[in-house]
Amino acid sequence: MRSLPLLCGILLLLTASACSDLATLRSDQPLLPVRDYERMIVGRLDADYIGNDQCLVKCHKHDTIAKNFQASIHGEQIEAGSGLPLVNCESCHGPGSLAVAHIDEKQKCDFDTLLKIKELPAQAQSLICLKCHSASSTPVLHYWNAGNHANSDVSCFACHKLHQGPQQKVSRHDVAELCYNCHQAVRSQFSNVSHHPVPEHKIGCTDCHNPHGTAGEHNLLGATIREMCTRCHMEYQGPFVYEHADVTEDCTNCHNPHGTPNNNLLRVAQPFLCMQCHAGHQEKNHPTLVDAPAGSSFKPAFYSRCTDCHSAIHGTDIPSGKGKGSFIAR
Repeated sequence: MRSLPLLCGILLLLTASACSDLATLRSDQPLLPVRDYERMIVGRLDADYIGNDQCLVKCHKHDTIAKNFQASIHGEQIEAGSGLPLVNCESCHGPGSLAVAHIDEKQKCDFDTLLKIKELPAQAQSLICLKCHSASSTPVLHYWNAGNHANSDVSCFACHKLHQGPQQKVSRHDVAELCYNCHQAVRSQFSNVSHHPVPEHKIGCTDCHNPHGTAGEHNLLGATIREMCTRCHMEYQGPFVYEHADVTEDCTNCHNPHGTPNNNLLRVAQPFLCMQCHAGHQEKNHPTLVDAPAGSSFKPAFYSRCTDCHSAIHGTDIPSGKGKGSFIAR
């Protein structure tokens, strides 16, 4: 019998150690093996599942959670006649028998016996959803685990609110405001004079980005930035006989797709943008200056735009007078 107190003491120490490790995890947020996150979302092993009726009637009878949940996508699946997998409160919050065990005496539920989802690491929070919404059943989540959001401590609950009734799925109209909660610098870029019409709700963030992750950079729907841009701007897709190297490499070398103070989403105003790579007309060996007759009035470079002459800057099939491509439209 003496071994029993010793065993209890060891169990208490292990429990305290586990709690300490969890506290450290929440502060440092290191990436752990999936099995460690799985252990965090099991719930109390000494509790039993009691069903939704107990939760909604005993604990949430007079609040909005019951009404909103029943109107949600998950709530609609509770009815056995729906033919859908049954999803209830305990699917996410863990078994609830201990929460309602003394409700008559305490007049309230013991919520401390349920999973404290908001206190879990983001990866564990998302794993609650991924138990059902796996990559095989939800193709849009194929790249989630390797995506930017999953690896930046962003959980499913950062965007999806499960108790908000039929509006569980983020609407196209609201998606930009949701993204701005984290991407505040992008929001300021959209306030520039030149911007993609996201604030006007003509396009949305998800027209270019998949928030659940992609194989490309920046969560773009296209394999490359150029492929993404030319889905709409097809006139610049090419191929052209004379191609501008910066254009074929990456559109964002010249443009900021979210917005800038300059025309046409240019990162820097002309001619300074072009002069980052090209010496321009200040060089004496420039063919335009060499061939210019005496008395010609070419504007100084700082007072003109390169595209006044080189209007086919994205590429052209037309050679210049010297047999080279100078992106001059004729």
